[in-house]
Amino acid sequence: MTDVRQIRVIGVGVGGPGQLTLDAVAALKELDVVLVADKGEGLAQLVDARRALLETHRPAPGGGTAVRVVQVPDPRRGPDPQETASYLEGVRSWHEARVDAYAATLDSLEPHLVVGFLVWGDPALYDSILRVVRALGERTPVAVRTVPGVTALSALAAAHDEVLHAIGEPVHVTTGRRLVREWRPGLGTVVVMLDGQLRCRDLLAARPETADLELLWGACLGLPQQRLARGRLGDVLDDVAAARAQLREEHGWVMDVYALRPAPARSAAPPAAPASTTGEVAP
Repeated sequence: MTDVRQIRVIGVGVGGPGQLTLDAVAALKELDVVLVADKGEGLAQLVDARRALLETHRPAPGGGTAVRVVQVPDPRRGPDPQETASYLEGVRSWHEARVDAYAATLDSLEPHLVVGFLVWGDPALYDSILRVVRALGERTPVAVRTVPGVTALSALAAAHDEVLHAIGEPVHVTTGRRLVREWRPGLGTVVVMLDGQLRCRDLLAARPETADLELLWGACLGLPQQRLARGRLGDVLDDVAAARAQLREEHGWVMDVYALRPAPARSAAPPAAPASTTGEVAP
């Protein structure tokens, strides 16, 4: 009889150990091994953050974690081309290389061990691991259970004590590379993820009227280095760019998310707030 590999794909929120749901904590207790993508020098804190989650929820009696953490070298991605077809082909090639890397690692592990993937945010939203696990299942029998997690969208809204959408209005979720060509009045709140280039600057240059949009921005949400900013896009964009650059310089990486929405229709709009060094939001 062929052994079936047990795999848990667990959403762990966007940084803080307190963001795990009770279901996620229960799933962690089933794990023997956690596979973590090793993205190279400068991104070791991403591995350390996952170790901190395990030390909180699966501590070993003598310190550390009761779960073995195996780092898997993550294949490099090429630059993102502008052409959609080229971009999709590049992502597919990267996914295939990840499948090869994880398959080789799984082959080296005892078949009875339960393997976990700890996914930043939620596995269903702008993360590739479920596609990778599905491809692994085409090579070897696997039984997968997925546990949802706190998304960057909900963490951003909570950090700013805000509802993302106006009453009865939509929320449009997209990526930085699609923002300029997709934005239009009437989309409602636009949440932008995976934007390493802060493409809202390109949007502002292409559509000057977007200067009046309200920007809600958050970086490293839930972590000690969390930074927040909000205000009129045309007023706070430079502060956000500077804060983002500072985080990258200090920590070697930065994960951020932001929302653009029509300016609040109230008599006294909140003043523009510079990016906070404490994680607090100006009133």
